[in-house]
Amino acid sequence: MTSILMYSVRPDEQEAIQAWAQANDIQVDTTNHDLGMKTVDMIKGYDGIVIQQHAALPEPELYQRLKEYGLKQLTLRITGYDIVNLQAARENGLVVTNVPAYSPRSVSELVLAQVMRLVRHLGEASAREAKDDYTWAGLQAHEIHNLTVGIIGAGKIGSAVARIFRALGSTVIANDPVHRPELADTLDYVDLPTLLQRADIVTVHTPLDETTHHLINAQALEAMKPSAFLINAARGPIVDTPALIKALQTKSIAGAAIDTIEGEAGIFENDLSGTKVDNQALETLKAMPNVEVSPHIGFYTDAAVTAMVNISLNDVKTILEGGTSEHQVD
Repeated sequence: MTSILMYSVRPDEQEAIQAWAQANDIQVDTTNHDLGMKTVDMIKGYDGIVIQQHAALPEPELYQRLKEYGLKQLTLRITGYDIVNLQAARENGLVVTNVPAYSPRSVSELVLAQVMRLVRHLGEASAREAKDDYTWAGLQAHEIHNLTVGIIGAGKIGSAVARIFRALGSTVIANDPVHRPELADTLDYVDLPTLLQRADIVTVHTPLDETTHHLINAQALEAMKPSAFLINAARGPIVDTPALIKALQTKSIAGAAIDTIEGEAGIFENDLSGTKVDNQALETLKAMPNVEVSPHIGFYTDAAVTAMVNISLNDVKTILEGGTSEHQVD
């Protein structure tokens, strides 16, 4: 029987995994460990592999080991594939796939929640209430329909964000090299400098690669309105964290919401109660009442979890049967 090993599996994924395995008559085993040099030998004897993790996999030796074990693919049940050494994967004949659109609404609805908290100053109100300060000064909010939402990267997730805010009456603008005709009634495409200058809310939905690393840097933050908010529910390194902190401290922008941050591996999804968190930038941002922090949970809905399991396992099955996955990234 064909067998697949899935790394970094959470309890909430097990039901979907077992249902898929039974429906496809394929053995699917799981481990809660990440893939790495210390755990790669667990794949010996399996036909396929699926991973989901924040920890990077740069070592060429790891891909050589997968090849030696007869693996033909490396499937991610997440969107971001920047953790993979694509060159090493190619050199060892490994097809790399991801899940580019598990549930665009899952991330877009988190963005809506973050924006509403920021625009209505709920973090600042909560900080006051903790001290029994119930004053209103400084908490007057704008209404969403009077704001311009700027979307950097209007792919599947960015498009879902655009439709939500357009339905609420906002003006929506986007920066993306691909102009999608189906969005003609939803948004207007503009260049990045124009977006940064015009938007009251800037939300990032691009992949992470060499062109988007620190795309939101000091210069970009300086170009934004002092009253604007930044949302990052994409990948942490797209935003230059020290530059973001400085922009918030100097009031160059009004606030931010981050569902992902540089150096989050080993922090997000872990219970670090009673320990010192090794990310001073994160600690600084958490202490700011005009900053919303969530632990990379944009994807984390019931529909999205099931879709990520099913799409990734379907990709493994397709490749093992000699087919080509439409989700190949390399």
